[in-house]
Amino acid sequence: MDLRNIAIIAHVDHGKTTLVDELLKQSGTYRENQATTERAMDSNDIERERGITILAKCTSVEHDGIRINIVDTPGHADFGGEVERILSMVDGVCLLVDAAEGPMPQTKFVLAKALALGLRPIVILNKVDKADAEPDRALNEVFDLFANLGANDQQLDFPHLYASGRSGWADESLDGPRKDLTALFDMIVRHVPAPKQVARQAEPFQMLATTLGSDPFMGRVLTGRVESGTLKVGDSLKALSRTGERIEQFRVSKILAFRGLGQTPIDEAQAGDIVTVAGMTKATVADTLCDLALDVPLPAQPIDPPTISVTFGINDSPLAGKDGTKVQSRVIRERLMKEAESNVAIKIEDTPGGEAFIVSGRGELQMGVLIENMRREGFELSISRPRVIFKEENGQRMEPIEEVTIDVDDEYSGAVIDKLTGERKGDLVEMRPAGVGKTRIVAHVPSRGLIGYHGQFLTDTRGTGVLNRIFHEWAPFKGPIQGRRQGVLISMENGTTVAFALWNLEDRGRLFLGAQEQVYEGMIIGEHSRDNDLEVNPLKGKKLTNMRASGTDEAVRLTTPVRMSLEEAIAYIDDDELVEVTPKIIRLRKRHLDPHERKRQSKAG
Repeated sequence: MDLRNIAIIAHVDHGKTTLVDELLKQSGTYRENQATTERAMDSNDIERERGITILAKCTSVEHDGIRINIVDTPGHADFGGEVERILSMVDGVCLLVDAAEGPMPQTKFVLAKALALGLRPIVILNKVDKADAEPDRALNEVFDLFANLGANDQQLDFPHLYASGRSGWADESLDGPRKDLTALFDMIVRHVPAPKQVARQAEPFQMLATTLGSDPFMGRVLTGRVESGTLKVGDSLKALSRTGERIEQFRVSKILAFRGLGQTPIDEAQAGDIVTVAGMTKATVADTLCDLALDVPLPAQPIDPPTISVTFGINDSPLAGKDGTKVQSRVIRERLMKEAESNVAIKIEDTPGGEAFIVSGRGELQMGVLIENMRREGFELSISRPRVIFKEENGQRMEPIEEVTIDVDDEYSGAVIDKLTGERKGDLVEMRPAGVGKTRIVAHVPSRGLIGYHGQFLTDTRGTGVLNRIFHEWAPFKGPIQGRRQGVLISMENGTTVAFALWNLEDRGRLFLGAQEQVYEGMIIGEHSRDNDLEVNPLKGKKLTNMRASGTDEAVRLTTPVRMSLEEAIAYIDDDELVEVTPKIIRLRKRHLDPHERKRQSKAG
């Protein structure tokens, strides 16, 4: 059967997964009476809750006797490791761009990777039926982006379609019939070349592993595109590392091919197809699975280096072990090593004590998703503030700079520019109108300056601003950047909070918890209204007497406490603080719970 392999790439929330839903429906993948779910490719719980794609996934549809393998990729740069590996499996890409927003930072990130591989994109201007859509402007911006990224003449001569993924239509002109996605299917068949690997079927078998998975029945499984030869169940293969070292020899126990949303066992895999192979015990992502006679591995795509690191430690608070079942450092280490094996964008290092591990990755969102997955699995952890990774170049200290693109109401643009270019050491690159009453701001800001900024940004813009960020370059160190200005309220007792005590503390600042909640000495219970830390007693009840007086018996009404999400908590804490994460609750605490130890450390610092 004739083959096409294509990836769908776009910025977060521009409609990739919704479009794939419609491609599946219109290709006859579902039975007429089959129950379907929205965003079928987002199979992970966190993906469904957050509405973003985190893991790249494959599916397959048929159109006029041609099988089209489609890869849905993440749109967020924090999960760029997935994009970099997946693009090596395909021969073309569909670049999806919101007709109202135009190209965004993540569009630039994934497109640059595709152009560097020599792929010719098909541009789809999605959501053209929105009231504020400007498809002509968006198309011009896409062309400018291609030119800025160094696209060659063939890539600049890209075909484009106007579409609405949610309504299930794509046309070559804006005033087309708006009926179905036939124009897109036809464009893929015409524009995307058949895999050149098909001509190498007579050669020995080779396949580069791009994603790792596990199955309760088959064990370890690896997915990739067959680069040459054919493979049958029962064949013996060997796995080679990137450097050509032999990892293991194994017998193929099962071969699975993507058919619709599921995977179907097949007897033989041929060059050019995307398949999943089972039978190995050690081979992992970026390894080459090949015939026993071969000794040279396939080249693997280089992965961008991590830019931030976070320390994962055991939970050593007085409430440790109350919620979770996995609390030992050995179990935490095993889980992190397993994550690093399948996610090539993450690196794990042991610390001297052995009770904490330094995890390096792309961004706060990537770390937040990993921590959220672990807490749902029953882990208890203590998490440090994210630290930016520096590097030395020609004797100079270099730090990562990010390109920040912000869409904000005109009235708030001044406050946003002041924060970014002032205390956070950013440089304003561009500022222009972006629709009625909106301004688009582009700035280059040190990664250090963006840690903890998102919450402040939402406050400054009354929750209406949209911020996107992407790694831009390494630049000379820009000097110290001021951290959080406010101090914190620290509990000086162990026990259960009392409403009367919290009521009396409300004058001191914002509280992070309510009445009848467990606290311990050294736990952070709120934000101080001043810049110093303050130890308080949230357990102090009202003194009881036999006398009643109208002035002293007024009812206690507490202000609703501030409840932080996981990412907000990690971004909020200072260097001497930790986030305690359990399956049921998120707490903030000081790194050293004993007040005398805290004073000694501050003097030593």
